[in-house]
Amino acid sequence: MVAVLKEFGPEIWIADGPAVTAAGGFHYPTRMAVIRLSGGGLLIWSPTQFSDDLRAAVDALGEVRYLIPPNSLHHTFLGGWQHAYPNAEVYAPPGLRDKRMDIRFDGDFDDAPIADWVDDIDLAVIRGNLITTEIVFFHRRSGTVLFTDLVQHFHPGWFSGWRAIVARLDLMVAAEPSVPRKFRVAFIDRRAARASIQRVLAWPAEKVLMAHGDPVVEGGQDFIRRSFRWLAGP
Repeated sequence: MVAVLKEFGPEIWIADGPAVTAAGGFHYPTRMAVIRLSGGGLLIWSPTQFSDDLRAAVDALGEVRYLIPPNSLHHTFLGGWQHAYPNAEVYAPPGLRDKRMDIRFDGDFDDAPIADWVDDIDLAVIRGNLITTEIVFFHRRSGTVLFTDLVQHFHPGWFSGWRAIVARLDLMVAAEPSVPRKFRVAFIDRRAARASIQRVLAWPAEKVLMAHGDPVVEGGQDFIRRSFRWLAGP
């Protein structure tokens, strides 16, 4: 039997969910992470499709206390998780409250650390992008930075036809995970974006986890620096 959750490092596990269809018929794989906090509770990052098997695997690790949509695009399965774990707190990234009036939000992300996570997780709000404001997280125990959509990577052949051409032009199938060109163009406030990324680069990152692409398991800080080198300048 294939494990539903895979250990990614100390106190962090990942689960791959089904592909979802975005605008233009582009199919995206989904991935979530489960982080066990030093207090014993669990944080679910970017929840994928809920299932009984996944619930059983999560419950075996501890009590779900937080459900975290990391940007205004990753919310499709949030309602199912909140229904299953009504006592878990949900924090809203900018723009999501207006899109999901059906979700009960307990707080909003800003640059301040969350008190219950302060010993486990740092965060940075990546500002200045028209598409979405993404919250990037750093899990200290495993040395892992968690990106959602700002860094992506698809294997050749994932897309076909005209979508494969668009994906290549958009840098979604570059030699290594990269910031898609559409997100680069959408950074209208580069000064704000650079300040946010400098905060990320200050973390001692060893690994990088992303929702769409294979994880980077070594040299994480150097990888992030390469990924955002284009952001230099005015």
